[in-house]
Amino acid sequence: MKKEDKIKKAFSEKTWTELKSEDSWRIFKIMSEFVEGFETMGKIGPCVSIFGSARTDPKNKYYKMAEDIAFQLTELGYGIITGGGPGIMEAANKGASKGKGKSVGLNINLPFEQESNYYIDRDKLINFDHFFVRKVIFMKYSQGFIVLPGGFGTFDELFEAITLIQTKKILKFPIVLVGKHYWSGLMKWIKEVVKEEEKNICPEDLDIFYLVDDAKEAVEHINNFYSKYILRPNF
Repeated sequence: MKKEDKIKKAFSEKTWTELKSEDSWRIFKIMSEFVEGFETMGKIGPCVSIFGSARTDPKNKYYKMAEDIAFQLTELGYGIITGGGPGIMEAANKGASKGKGKSVGLNINLPFEQESNYYIDRDKLINFDHFFVRKVIFMKYSQGFIVLPGGFGTFDELFEAITLIQTKKILKFPIVLVGKHYWSGLMKWIKEVVKEEEKNICPEDLDIFYLVDDAKEAVEHINNFYSKYILRPNF
């Protein structure tokens, strides 16, 4: 039986009250994911997270760019964290592995996808059932975000980081958007509508992220940031 069929069957056989009564026990599963994440990531050292679509083909220019960025960062001593799946994530882990750097995968268990990629260090692969736990680990242990073209999941991770920095819930770290053509429409809307027309953000909020068009500039922005600030985890 397929996993999605099992889920439907479980819901049909249990009442709403029975399902809700299991919520308190789910706390222990959530706690175990936090514990494993903290214990594993606390030993790894400074890392940069690279985000992007799981659907990106290896022949795509952004796949090659993600691999190059990861490789260059490992040469500067950074580890690489990804969501552990295919596409951009695989490219970044591949670049980290090529550069003999730390290659971390925070994989999420989904009904239809995703299998972890081959290039993650086996002792640095963590599997999550809960997106929100996974995002906490990303935020807590990343010293920078590099965001390549992606879909809703990539947007979610990007805007979570921007919001936490804007509200000073975490230390400011560099956020780099790669691909001016891809991000230009969103950036235009944020500046012209969100900031100018509706005044829903401040002008300085636009300084939280930085837009680039090549691997070298992305890496330089991360490295330049940490030439001015102490490199430490987001505790």
